[in-house]
Amino acid sequence: MRAFVLISSVAALAVSACATPGDPGAPPPMADNGNDCAVIAAVAKEHYQFNTTDRLPPPLWLDGEGSGWSPRCNWSQYGLSFPRTFDPDARPAPGERIQWVSFKRPRYDGRGAVVESGIMHGPLAGMGVECRVFSGFAGWTAPDCRNTWIS
Repeated sequence: MRAFVLISSVAALAVSACATPGDPGAPPPMADNGNDCAVIAAVAKEHYQFNTTDRLPPPLWLDGEGSGWSPRCNWSQYGLSFPRTFDPDARPAPGERIQWVSFKRPRYDGRGAVVESGIMHGPLAGMGVECRVFSGFAGWTAPDCRNTWIS
């Protein structure tokens, strides 16, 4: 009987925690749940169509905006390769093109994740997107991206 009461209490707490409404205007929370690499890979593969053979990405910029966020991702497990990284604090050499693809830290909610990304091909040639990423049986998918900026 005590076990039943304990299990019932734990279940009630779990349900109430899930049902607790948050501030509807607040951004979805950040999470250290190990999914950041998979979420970023979904956007890289599905939106940008990067792969390891004929569509290699420009240098990767994981934009933690000073938060210390710096995931260590094994990109090959997702069928990707980012052979170079972008340092936003480095000054480019004269005549060097500035190129990068950036990903901000994903924000998670009850429907999946939202990740902001951008790509720069050169001066005045880039665009930003915000992608809604869903988790399912096939892993993370990024079917919904909308433009946020264009240069």
